[in-house]
Amino acid sequence: MPKTADISLPDPSRWKALVFIALAQLMVVLDATIVNIALPHAQHDLGISEANKQWVITAYALAFGGLLLFGGRIADLWGRKRAFVVGLLGFAGASALGGAATGEAMLLGSRALQGAFGALLAPAALSLLAVMFTDAKERAKAFGIYGAIAGGGGAVGLILGGVLTEYLNWRWTFFVNIPFAIVAAAGAYFVIREPAGGRNRSTLDIPGVVLSTLGLVSLVYGFTRAESDGWSDTTTVGLFVASALLLAAFVLTEAKVKSPLLPLRVLTERNRGGVYLSLGLAIIAMFGLFLFLTYYLQIVRGYSPVKTGFAFLPMIAGMITGSTQIGARLMTRVAPRLLMGPGFLVAGVGMLMLTQLDVGSSYAGLILPAQLLLGLGMGTAFMPAMSLATHGVRPEDAGVASAMVNTSQQVGGAIGTALLNTIAASATTAYITSHAAGATNQKLLQAQAMVHGYSNAIWWAVGILATAAAIAFTLINTGRPGAGSVTAASGDGVEDEIKVPVVAH
Repeated sequence: MPKTADISLPDPSRWKALVFIALAQLMVVLDATIVNIALPHAQHDLGISEANKQWVITAYALAFGGLLLFGGRIADLWGRKRAFVVGLLGFAGASALGGAATGEAMLLGSRALQGAFGALLAPAALSLLAVMFTDAKERAKAFGIYGAIAGGGGAVGLILGGVLTEYLNWRWTFFVNIPFAIVAAAGAYFVIREPAGGRNRSTLDIPGVVLSTLGLVSLVYGFTRAESDGWSDTTTVGLFVASALLLAAFVLTEAKVKSPLLPLRVLTERNRGGVYLSLGLAIIAMFGLFLFLTYYLQIVRGYSPVKTGFAFLPMIAGMITGSTQIGARLMTRVAPRLLMGPGFLVAGVGMLMLTQLDVGSSYAGLILPAQLLLGLGMGTAFMPAMSLATHGVRPEDAGVASAMVNTSQQVGGAIGTALLNTIAASATTAYITSHAAGATNQKLLQAQAMVHGYSNAIWWAVGILATAAAIAFTLINTGRPGAGSVTAASGDGVEDEIKVPVVAH
């Protein structure tokens, strides 16, 4: 006979806590793109070579992507509140170091530290939401806000990066994180009350930590190398082979050890697996697009950094609307797959419009409506995806389940940047080769070739979004939140069934 689970009243400070959790998430997502626009200025000031400039981005991505599962497990072990506050303060310290950098090594070290503390902070933030918001309707609103930030924060980073670089100094793209982090950490310390009984105090799985970290670092670095050195480069191939072997060894280890870093039950539940896979694919398409639109607007159209940043506003508006007005309102009324699948398809239609880009395309006539559709679709899909990431998970697994979402996003971003950029570069080279003989204006030819490359890569992104939609429709089969019984877990890890009255909406 199952135990009767103790359902306590909702945390009275949960909405205040959401403000600080959202602020921290915004800071982490901003940091993924804010440095991109400042990079040329930092490179010039610090004398960073052309060959090493990619490490400003790669150092962060490797540390963040490689340590996410470890960070999620630490959050389960320490408690999410403590991991959240430590992550924020560490991120602030690393940002101060980056802003004060006097040379290449100091800047790259600070970026790796930012990534490491981000890997502790990000899963703690998402799992705090999962354990604090238990009512289906409130959970939908909370994850709507979180999903909008997770989806739109990267574009906000482009705007903020442009403004800070153009009107202040590249160093402020680092310093701007410090007030964000201090306010969020202070708010979290005084406001967040983590529910009892959700910690996982079992011993740390050291082999799992080593294998997952090395496997993920090899995977992310492999895609980064592919972008700069080609897919057939010996080191690139070696990194992919090493990653496959390390991750396979990790799965075998997790199946055998008593206290796994990533319990396989987190992955094998079809709804969570469907979220991780479809979200990772969608991020591949999105990150590639951010890159191409930034290049198109700045290089082909001659936009300034600030103007380029503001050109992304329709996408942000679409994401916020899709997440908070469509996703959050419908999440308690329809099954998640009926939001995620159509959301990815609507985003795919926006992406399909951008395959028509040419050198003189109208911003208002093509780019703006395409961005609106992309934002609406992604926002609508992101919201239930973030909520489903911890669907039916035991409280002691909430941190590592949240880390898996961040991992799928981080790996998806690395793949998207490398894969789509490689496709675009190949198409650009082929266009120049075939049109060089009859060209009278070399500058125009270069611009046409670049846009041709972007269009080719965006066609791939359309296909990737269609695949993400198919996975969402196929794998995700849970009903709408609040329909029927809810499974919870007591502190000892024994799952109990709790009958919850369903309110008709």
